[in-house]
Amino acid sequence: MKETLEILVEKALRALSIEMESISFEHPDEMSHGDYSTNIALVLAKKLAKNPRDIANQIVVEIQENPFPKEISKVEVAGAGFINFYLSQKYFADGVKDILKQGKKFGQSKIGAKKKVLVEYSSPNIAKPFTVGHLRSTVIGDAVANISLACGYKVIRDNHLGDWGTQFGKVIVAIKKWGDESMIEKSKNPVKDLVDLYVKFHDEAEKDATLSEEAREWFLKLEKGDKEAKRIWKKCIDWSMLEFEKIYKRLGVHFDTTLGESFFKDKTGAVYEELEAKKLMRESEGARVVFFEDEKLPPLIVKKTNDTTIYAARDLAADLYRKEKYGAGLKIINEVGSEQTLYFRQIYEVEKMLGWFAEGERVHVMHGLYRFEDGKMSTRKGNVIWLEDILDEAVKRAGEVNPECADIVGIGAIKFNDLRRNSKQDIVFKWEDVLNLTGDSGPYIQYSAVRSRSVLTKAEEEGVKESLKVVPEKDFGVERLIGRFPEVVERACGEYAPHYIATYLIELSAAFNGFYGREKIVDATDEFSPYKVALSHAVSIVLENGLTLLGIQVPSKM
Repeated sequence: MKETLEILVEKALRALSIEMESISFEHPDEMSHGDYSTNIALVLAKKLAKNPRDIANQIVVEIQENPFPKEISKVEVAGAGFINFYLSQKYFADGVKDILKQGKKFGQSKIGAKKKVLVEYSSPNIAKPFTVGHLRSTVIGDAVANISLACGYKVIRDNHLGDWGTQFGKVIVAIKKWGDESMIEKSKNPVKDLVDLYVKFHDEAEKDATLSEEAREWFLKLEKGDKEAKRIWKKCIDWSMLEFEKIYKRLGVHFDTTLGESFFKDKTGAVYEELEAKKLMRESEGARVVFFEDEKLPPLIVKKTNDTTIYAARDLAADLYRKEKYGAGLKIINEVGSEQTLYFRQIYEVEKMLGWFAEGERVHVMHGLYRFEDGKMSTRKGNVIWLEDILDEAVKRAGEVNPECADIVGIGAIKFNDLRRNSKQDIVFKWEDVLNLTGDSGPYIQYSAVRSRSVLTKAEEEGVKESLKVVPEKDFGVERLIGRFPEVVERACGEYAPHYIATYLIELSAAFNGFYGREKIVDATDEFSPYKVALSHAVSIVLENGLTLLGIQVPSKM
């Protein structure tokens, strides 16, 4: 429809001998102001030195003097010079028909045209807790992957585990000095035991500086393949993955590939060679460093003085591996916290200097941090909120309302609470917010979806068959929203922003519940009842499709 309106306005502008490169259309905030609106007259006012409302009136008169598509019922000028377009009820009825026909495919598109995109998300660190902080990357990244898939992209879901680095030297030292491997092995939650040891290491290291040097020596041993170091490291991975897989199963999240940093540690040689060949790597104070033109970014260290690899080199090796494995044209999306913004700018710039990726093929989808009101969470200090505890509490609270769907509703509430926000925002952790089961929440959307489906059950019981043969002259408001779903999905895809879908679902749920409260939908004596039932069916499809993109299930009943 936007394309149709654009052609219509362009034709009017040509008739008025006015040139314009682009015309934008938006949905007015108030439905009484139409279905689409353009500010073209306000844009032209500066260029033509005329009153924007006068320009808008000229454009509208030109449109009205010529035949225009029957899908448009009215065009008018509003406010300072906005041009509002109202669509016909037949257009909306045809839209309902299209939704019923497409079903689960409604909202999908081909804008990705089978292009390949690798979405890296979650990426927890081995031997560290899966906290509420990891929730953001996991659910946002999963939603971005779902949305990309719906828009026609060939999606590779990648979990890039933090299973290498100097922290393992600390963990090894802590286990050897204060740990008991047999007790950790029997523990119900071995990762918590590892975290306790990690915290103890830092507490003790503040009193004994030699511990940090001992940890560096153990990591160097690990890099050189020391059997004892590798044995303990492998145990840490096994213990951690048991915990991670349990969390992923509860969240309904899966990956196509799970490769840790350790997989790429032996592949950094090719990176160093190419950096050397293109004269991009220089020595600085014993380390190997990449400097950027005009000092637009701080130098990036790619190799330490003691010859241990650094995560920057491993990340570059990972991207080179992905490029070679998946071929040209691959887009890589890193869903990682906003605190890593500078680092990823450095990595992307190095890859640009190497000629590995074209413009737009490297994307950082950043999220803000979960914080306490009095400061930042820190594994090192031991002040974190375990994600498993949050999931347990959410399910418990949902179970107090309806035990039959406690898991689906509780987990849905946690996910939606995060996804309805702009991902770039930091979140102050409050239990009452994270576990919100009321208001503009996941359970509210789920309840609306269940309610819309219940209409179909009642209609079947009372012998009212859904139909679009008899359509009322006036829309119920709901039709005007459900047809916008594909636009919302495409915007969410283009901006890597699932919150657009979450916000839309809240709006649609409110409109449907208003419709449900005002109208007697199932009524064998009402000639419009079959249409209302069809409309309710279309709403159920859109709500369920939207929740599915966010990784949230719809219970059978609530």
